Amino acid sequence: MKSEISERLRIASQIAAQAAELALDYFSRRSEIDVSSKRPQDFVSVADVAVETFIRQQLQHYFPEDAIIGEEMGGQLDDSPCWVIDPIDGTSNFLRGSPLWGVSLGLVEQRRPVIGVVALPVLNELFAAETGRGIFLNGQPFTRDNRFADVQIVSLGDSADDQLGEAAAFYRGLREANWSVHCYRCTTVGMVFAAKGVTEGHIQRRTTLWDIAGGAVLCQEAGLETVVNFGSQGIRHLSVAAATPALMAAVKPLWPDLAPR
Repeated sequence: MKSEISERLRIASQIAAQAAELALDYFSRRSEIDVSSKRPQDFVSVADVAVETFIRQQLQHYFPEDAIIGEEMGGQLDDSPCWVIDPIDGTSNFLRGSPLWGVSLGLVEQRRPVIGVVALPVLNELFAAETGRGIFLNGQPFTRDNRFADVQIVSLGDSADDQLGEAAAFYRGLREANWSVHCYRCTTVGMVFAAKGVTEGHIQRRTTLWDIAGGAVLCQEAGLETVVNFGSQGIRHLSVAAATPALMAAVKPLWPDLAPR
């Protein structure tokens, strides 16, 4: 594994860092922000739109041949290189003043995430990874903290599309297997914390491409078993599991069809 930042990853990290500064400025004056709701508990603000617009402009400048998909402005996925943007993942956390939100940027090639950059602006952390090149924190090589694995903590993502009975049964199964379950209301944070070693993994049975395109590569390069299942649309109705062997062993009986597709 090469522990060096490629030019493509360096530029993506630079873009994400600048976008994080912009998002943090909006965060500091969020009481002034106009907010609308796409559906219950799914918010969009002028900050999301401004940050995505900035990232798109930068990507078009540096990578004019690549496609772009963003949560707020859409796009199409095919087998060509495509940058995927979540300008502010965890918008509800952002609006309530929680530090648990992030800016996520990923590169997908042939429906496989190969570059991931995630900034957690309030925590002053920027994680970057590229397949086969390892993971970096604020530009320096990073190794996942594997201590205290017997403290069994899993991050469980949720979605407005969840079937509540099914989700409750899954939660109960994890608790019965003696796992402590955290829910951060932000997929990006869940996956970064898994990559850092704060938890033993992140599990989310319903998600979107922009939620996981950045974080999946971080988890993969941190050494976690990482499974991404693309839905029929390619952008929505995805699922992800990024976990240590012990957590994956607990998850698979509860999720029998968990496998790359």
